[in-house]
Amino acid sequence: MTATTLTAGASTAGDGFLFEGAEWDFEMVRRVYAAIETIARDDLGLDVYPNQIEIISAEQMLDAYSSVGMPLMYAHWSYGKRFVRDEALYRKGYQALAYEIVINSNPCISYCMEENTMAMQAVVIAHAAFGHNHFFKNNYLFQQWTDASGILDYLDFAKRYIASCEELHGHEAVESTLDAAHALMGQGVFRYPRAAKLKFAEYERRRRERVERETRDYRDLWRTVPGAAPAPTGDLDEQDARERKLRLRLPEENLLYFLEKNSPTLRDWQRELLRIVRNLAQYFYPQRQTKLMNEGCATFVHYTIVNRLYDKGLISEGALLEILHGHANVLTQFDFDDKRYGGINPYALGFAMMQDIQRICVAPNDEDREWFPEIAGREDWRAVLRDVWANYRDESFVRQFLSPNLIRKFRLFAVSNKASDSSVRIEAIHDAEGYRRVRSALADSYDVSANEPDIQVVDVDLLGERSLVLRHTLRNGVRLAEVDREATLRQICRLWGHAVRLEETPIKAC
Repeated sequence: MTATTLTAGASTAGDGFLFEGAEWDFEMVRRVYAAIETIARDDLGLDVYPNQIEIISAEQMLDAYSSVGMPLMYAHWSYGKRFVRDEALYRKGYQALAYEIVINSNPCISYCMEENTMAMQAVVIAHAAFGHNHFFKNNYLFQQWTDASGILDYLDFAKRYIASCEELHGHEAVESTLDAAHALMGQGVFRYPRAAKLKFAEYERRRRERVERETRDYRDLWRTVPGAAPAPTGDLDEQDARERKLRLRLPEENLLYFLEKNSPTLRDWQRELLRIVRNLAQYFYPQRQTKLMNEGCATFVHYTIVNRLYDKGLISEGALLEILHGHANVLTQFDFDDKRYGGINPYALGFAMMQDIQRICVAPNDEDREWFPEIAGREDWRAVLRDVWANYRDESFVRQFLSPNLIRKFRLFAVSNKASDSSVRIEAIHDAEGYRRVRSALADSYDVSANEPDIQVVDVDLLGERSLVLRHTLRNGVRLAEVDREATLRQICRLWGHAVRLEETPIKAC
């Protein structure tokens, strides 16, 4: 994908408005960037990666859509399918394109549509290049799990490696392995830290050492002796099982990791493909846990910066009204009985919670002091918000900071919908106990790990038929969809090379 790149640097804004009208040029964008940066750093105290702003066309934005927003991505049929679908919807007017896409990298890359007006370019820069950028750099999940400085180099390696595999082993063989790995991406992440984060700059050297070591370990692990006597029965069987599970570090929740390390049939290049998909799944895992906060942070930042630009006389009323019109559209929240309702809008709730925290700090009432004694009345709301952005994820953010004021504003209530009941029941309304139950229920809905199937590798028959045993722990009696379960098991069988059995724990009481 080619694009016009603007590496943002310091530029002094002139007297009067930064821009007038819809048209823009690169010098104007630099001038607006400099004014936004001053407010972001000096007023809000944001700490960001260096910015790289790229102006791209609609077709390039569609290309970025298809490759999950990444500037470098390996080839796979699903990306082409997504491009064709999105392009058809866009050309027919059924789907609009995003104003921007931002990459969690160092430097932080922001794609801006060339079709945007200058007013929208300004809000996009504030939203992506400073709001999202600050969140990426400072939130603990991104610091813990992602290597912003090395991701682009790693993507370049992945693209070249997969292309070379296609030349050596054939397109169909590579595609088949990637299909299976993609099907397991949701079960291909570590939810808890295991070791120090790997810097992608060291990846190539470590990869060569690992391939040599794993080749040696693989031969030893799956060594069998023809004609060996059957294993003795009794206590020794249980001891062997314990030793086997200890050696394989079972149970294991990361299915891609287990298959990559222990599959008896995968070749070295296939293991590397699984590792690439697993690393990308891990890279995106923090974003899945912080959608509400990330968008809320970026929306609050752009709203605050744009209003400060207007207060300082740097943008006109017309530009402000255009920005606020787009801002209001993004924050639209449909009622539950509206045909357009698709759940709670993360932009709307995230932005409202950031504004509510600011209000609680600056002008708290008695209810705020009771619910939020630690932040009520703290005048430095900027420091409070920076602390929130750094130390919470969606689930803990809602559980800690959703106020009765916002519950009333959004008219939230909790519903019990059990399969055993013939009707739904309203469980929580707007009273003291109801506020807590609503907040807890909403926070639970943002807990990614609790809302995904709990499937773990629990045992392997190393000396017999080499069957793999998985266990699904049901939550509240919810079973896996039969069609999806069978399709996923076929992909696991393809990677394992032998029989795979899925067990389910007894259904828990609802």
